[in-house]
Amino acid sequence: MGGPARWRTIGAVTTTTSSLTTALQTLLQRAIDNAGGWIGFDRFMALALYAPGLGYYANDTRKFGAMPSSGSDFVTAPEMTPLFGQTLARQLAQALEATGTAEVWEFGAGSGALALQLLEALGDRVQRYTIVDLSGSLRARQQQALQAHAGKVQWVSELPAALRGVVVGNEVLDAMPVKLLVRSAGVWHERGVALHEGRLRFADRPTGLRPPLEIEGGHDYLTEIHPQAEAFVRTLADRLERGAAFFIDYGFAEGEYYHPQRHMGTLMCHRGHQADADPLADLGLKDITAHVNFTGLALAAQEAGLEVLGYTTQARFLMNCGLLTALETASAAQRAHAHRLIAEHEMGELFKVIGLARGAPWDALGFREGDRTHRL
Repeated sequence: MGGPARWRTIGAVTTTTSSLTTALQTLLQRAIDNAGGWIGFDRFMALALYAPGLGYYANDTRKFGAMPSSGSDFVTAPEMTPLFGQTLARQLAQALEATGTAEVWEFGAGSGALALQLLEALGDRVQRYTIVDLSGSLRARQQQALQAHAGKVQWVSELPAALRGVVVGNEVLDAMPVKLLVRSAGVWHERGVALHEGRLRFADRPTGLRPPLEIEGGHDYLTEIHPQAEAFVRTLADRLERGAAFFIDYGFAEGEYYHPQRHMGTLMCHRGHQADADPLADLGLKDITAHVNFTGLALAAQEAGLEVLGYTTQARFLMNCGLLTALETASAAQRAHAHRLIAEHEMGELFKVIGLARGAPWDALGFREGDRTHRL
């Protein structure tokens, strides 16, 4: 979910958060010891975010909210305005009809806000809404938010062997663990985490891994590769017998992602609606994210048998799906929030949407104008 983590207090950290961080650090230290003194950053990120009961997405701290004063860490598009889900629903409705399916699958449903918006907008076109989420605390919040639709909604912790329907994921790919690669003095290393005098520290090891594109120049360079996100897309492709998938997240096509000037990578942490660059601090209390390489996802999907329906900016996608028409009758407050979704300096340009489908491609509503598939 690419958002911030939170300041629990101003000043001293509460006993609860201190205990959580200490327990997670102990778990990480044990993992490092068991691995011979070093773990890759992807392993560290997986534990920091998803270790049962301790990781950021697995503990009970509040994550979603519009303002830091709520105790939240970040806000995503569905929390900004219901117009986001209502607009996205137009694309999902078309996809359900085009694929002859009646089920929506949402990955990483967060607060449940998007699910609620989609269920209300799609109505009888959806017979079942399945949420795939590893977080028990978030699941409880989702169940509360979706009480009115309890007869349609179910939760699972993993994909079944086969599924049919339309898949949606908003800010879920950015939270999948990444590997860090560092070019130092012309030599590529994999960055991992080790212990130094009892404290977690970055440690680099020479590696045969490389970014998918050669990075021009000889300057030092830090970047990410995304084997887990690409494996997720392959698994989804293997199990999607009929249907389509739409993923919305911040990221770039490959040429922009691995631009020579992007030498500090895209890894970022978020806490209390503020960003920082130190994932080793405040364990379990902050989100850790990396931008998405949409070219890598598209290639993984195609190699596994899916077709790319389109790829474009969030702004263009939402406008293609009728957001501007919806704004004509919206309140001033709704228009202000919706503007953040499409403004170039806010979410409109940085956030992208990719559509995938099983079988012959069809003319997807969200990509009819401004499709950037040729840039992948």
